[in-house]
Order: sequence, then structure tokens, then C-alpha cells
Amino acid sequence: MDSLSSGSLSGVQKEELMDQVKQQIAIANAQELLTKMSEKCFKKCIGKPGTALDSSEQKCIAMCMDRYMDAWNLVSRTYSTRIQRERNNM
Repeated sequence: MDSLSSGSLSGVQKEELMDQVKQQIAIANAQELLTKMSEKCFKKCIGKPGTALDSSEQKCIAMCMDRYMDAWNLVSRTYSTRIQRERNNM
């Protein structure tokens, strides 16, 4: 039986494990953000795929990605604030 299944992790080991899990979650969130942003902005801005983007497509993608990032950050901040508020009310 290993230390994880036996529940005998030390405080430091638990902190290290939690840090690793948080890092993996952050990476997964970043990957999801890039995937969703790419899909949505491509569908919105690229009418006819070719070998290069014209200037209007480049501008559309840049603006779309900026807006998507702004919305993502707003939702993330609001969600974090709400969780913090709920923790404080417990």
C-alpha cells in the first residue's frame, strides 16, 4: 500500500501534491481557453480558409481574441470572488 492510499502523507507532501494539482488545473484551463478561443474566432472571422490571412481576417481574429480573453478574465474574477465570499460566510 502506498502513502497516498494509506492516508499517511505529511503536511509538506500534501502541500506539494496540492500545488501539482493546481498547476495541472491551470494548464488544463489555459489549453481549454486557447482551444475555445481558436474555434470560436476561426468560425467568426475566417469565411474561406486559404494559405494566408488577409488584413481584415487578421484584425477580426485579434479583436475576437481580445474580447474572448476579456470575457474569460471577467468570468474568472467573478467566480473567484463568489467562491471567496461563500467561504467567508461559512
